[in-house]
Amino acid sequence: MKITVVCDVLGVENNGTTISAMNLIRAMAKRGHEVTVVCSDEDKRGKDGYVVMPTLSLGPLNNYVSKNGVSLSRANKRVLKPVIQNSDVVHVMMPFMLGTAAVKLCKKYDIPVTAGFHMQAENFTSHVFMKDNPLANQITYHTIYRNVYRHVDAVHYPTEFIRNVFEQAVHHRTNGYVISNGVGERFKPIKIEKPAEFANRFVIIFSGRYSKEKCHSVLIDAAALSKHSRDIQLIFAGEGPLKQKLRERAKKLYNKPLFNFFPHDQMLNVLNYADLYVHPAEIEIEAIACMEALACGQVPIIADSPRSATVKFALDERNLFKNRDAQDLADKIDFFIKHPDVLEEYRERYKGIVADFSQEACMDKMEKMFYEAMK
Repeated sequence: MKITVVCDVLGVENNGTTISAMNLIRAMAKRGHEVTVVCSDEDKRGKDGYVVMPTLSLGPLNNYVSKNGVSLSRANKRVLKPVIQNSDVVHVMMPFMLGTAAVKLCKKYDIPVTAGFHMQAENFTSHVFMKDNPLANQITYHTIYRNVYRHVDAVHYPTEFIRNVFEQAVHHRTNGYVISNGVGERFKPIKIEKPAEFANRFVIIFSGRYSKEKCHSVLIDAAALSKHSRDIQLIFAGEGPLKQKLRERAKKLYNKPLFNFFPHDQMLNVLNYADLYVHPAEIEIEAIACMEALACGQVPIIADSPRSATVKFALDERNLFKNRDAQDLADKIDFFIKHPDVLEEYRERYKGIVADFSQEACMDKMEKMFYEAMK
């Protein structure tokens, strides 16, 4: 197949959407397909397989977007048109300006087109301080349905959770395929010692973009409220616009948290030497980060948010805390610190829980979706 992947957002692999896009691109190329990537990343200009679009200017918001390590794309239809026409199937990653233009061209020239669903409405409305406004979220879902998802031949949903949320919001069924983005084979339990500076500390890790909906502040506050606060070492793996604000908030902690983006090999080590994984995010489509932690043998404590798909990974109430409730999270953390034997018991119970989310198996399903879209 000649597969064109249209990425309004690409950039550095420090966020779930970019990681998902690059995993898909590499997997399809590995299977022998001819993959063309359309994006606005200037560092890709001149590289085989990449077509670079202009960057979308957002005026005063440009600096905010750049803090996320990404740029937004603007469609140059003169350049985009021949790319679309030379495709057997086009896959749109996000329902923004470039993705919308690609869908319109596909329909005009009768090219099969699919689209991924990687954005909850709140991921957008949180940036305009309307995350908890039901009307704003409803309008967002209706807009992207009208512009993109009602026109495509298939929609890729990472979870049944987000498919239900979207279809209920727009009051329409879609030709949906529920396929996890998958966990890479590299994420597995390994024996590794903690760094010397963390040797006598209880290490808690959370991996997620530094943004409001990920709720890093709840974990910071919980660590401060913990009866074992002097023993806790927090690690926040990621990048994002709230990095400095979170550092300021964390100054009250006895042990200075580590804020860092880790390459895959380093992330594997951190996930394996940590003692506990906490996922406080209120808004989450799939939480590959949590799945990677589970694959490495971690036990999670997860916010019980009704807007998070991650809740499904809780075995019982010990793996859940009340959404946005730092004291309840502190109590759950203290329980596992006080009862290391129970923590080990949960490690055993969690073994194999992500076996059905093999990245290779998930990419096989994506390939099948492309073939079926072409029929």
